[in-house]
Amino acid sequence: MNQSYNPFDDEQKNYLQGFMMGADVSRAVRGLPILSGQGLKGTSIQVGGTTSAVPEGIAGPERIHREAQDRFLTNKKKLCAEEQAKRDKNPLDMWNEMLEHAASDKFPKGTDVFLFKFQGLFYVSPAQDAYMCRLRIPGGILRSDQFRGVADLAESHAGGYADVTTRANLQLREISPKDGVPLLMGLQEHGIIVRGSGGDNIRNVTGNPTSGLDPQEIIETLPLAREMHHFILNHRELYGLPRKFNIAFEGGGSISSLEETNDIGFAAVKVNEDHATTEVPAGVYFRLTLGGITGHLDFARDTGVLVLPSECVPVADAILRVFIANGDRTRLIRM
Repeated sequence: MNQSYNPFDDEQKNYLQGFMMGADVSRAVRGLPILSGQGLKGTSIQVGGTTSAVPEGIAGPERIHREAQDRFLTNKKKLCAEEQAKRDKNPLDMWNEMLEHAASDKFPKGTDVFLFKFQGLFYVSPAQDAYMCRLRIPGGILRSDQFRGVADLAESHAGGYADVTTRANLQLREISPKDGVPLLMGLQEHGIIVRGSGGDNIRNVTGNPTSGLDPQEIIETLPLAREMHHFILNHRELYGLPRKFNIAFEGGGSISSLEETNDIGFAAVKVNEDHATTEVPAGVYFRLTLGGITGHLDFARDTGVLVLPSECVPVADAILRVFIANGDRTRLIRM
């Protein structure tokens, strides 16, 4: 008998891993023990913040990523090139290198092209021998002064125009090497932080485009998109995921946020008195959906979990930490 026989192919394994991940999150939200990874170092789900002792070895926010990588290496698996690049050089700590590239008017090479994306600069050769800069605009809302600032920066440091993206975002193109850092500095001075807009990170957090204006909406989503945005910016460990990640909030208005196309979707529902129970009192909740990957022609699944608006960000954080601990770091794919 062949002891190494495995009836599942890689695609089936990824599906089962994603299914178990979603099941574990659902159980964790209810306070139940998780099903997978029992006894494995680093396999846990925590909804909300926690304080724990720092183990020996690498410390700080990068620890959970290094431990996840180590598990693959311990099992004799090779990290993909992008994952190895993140292990060798933290892309959030490359400001000095970016200054050097700007001063010498040169573009990055090799894996630095990938790592620069963490700072919002994409070297898009051969399409253009230039940078593209992707912004982060939570909920797709900019103040008028920010719009004017972006327009001025596009004129002085880019091609004089901006592209609109499918995630309610803007991209500036035709940026020379020497203009990359001045552009980033100018954006930050206008309150626009682009860190994590590319690479293996959580992309622009979206909500309904008519949030706060739509008489049909159940709840305004812009405050939640902003809360999630700032939570990400202030948690360094939520950068450098196994793959890029999308989060959206759907408030039930007349124009959808298309939350079913996101890795995590929160879709508002209203529980009336007629349908309320002791466990679920009347009020506004969000249905939790997981696994939307339009590139794989797959829409998110409803987990059957209802969360309060105040629970959305902690639940998203818990799911992200499961992905950090268990996501595949040997292939550049999404699960």
